[in-house]
Amino acid sequence: MSSTRVLLLGVLLDGPLHGYEVRRRLELMGTQHWANVAYGSIYHGLGKMADEGLLERMEEGKGGKTLYAITDVGRAEFGRHLLSHWWEIKPIVDPFQVAITFMDRLSSAELASAMEARAAQLQFAIGMTERAISGKQAYGAPRHIDECLRLNILQLQAQLTWVGEAAEKVKNGDLP
Repeated sequence: MSSTRVLLLGVLLDGPLHGYEVRRRLELMGTQHWANVAYGSIYHGLGKMADEGLLERMEEGKGGKTLYAITDVGRAEFGRHLLSHWWEIKPIVDPFQVAITFMDRLSSAELASAMEARAAQLQFAIGMTERAISGKQAYGAPRHIDECLRLNILQLQAQLTWVGEAAEKVKNGDLP
């Protein structure tokens, strides 16, 4: 089961919601910073999970505003997959590692420029995520959600550290 499906089921554990409310809760959690949730696919996912019996359509509203509730089957499925997410270590798929794999295909000047740009983007992303924590707290999101954002910051900082060290190696002719 995809992480997006687990997120959708998890948001519905506290009670029925419309698709828009599900999206707002995911945004409040800051999932745009640490999960690959395509917000446009939320409605499709909710409908598909209703067809599978994981959710129930409580009411069909005007303009497609359907109210969804999690079923007992959905709760059981959520519980199984939540625990598997804690126990299983899966590779983090990051296109940046593809770029690292082929860094030798760039000239030293291109590589140095790309690393400088990457460092600037990482610093910007760290700042944005730190501001997201503050903003999220102002809207009363649960405190434990901060940990997703903190983990994201640490991962960005690890990349920033690596880029700085690798840029120095490029400068010294030790990479690629």
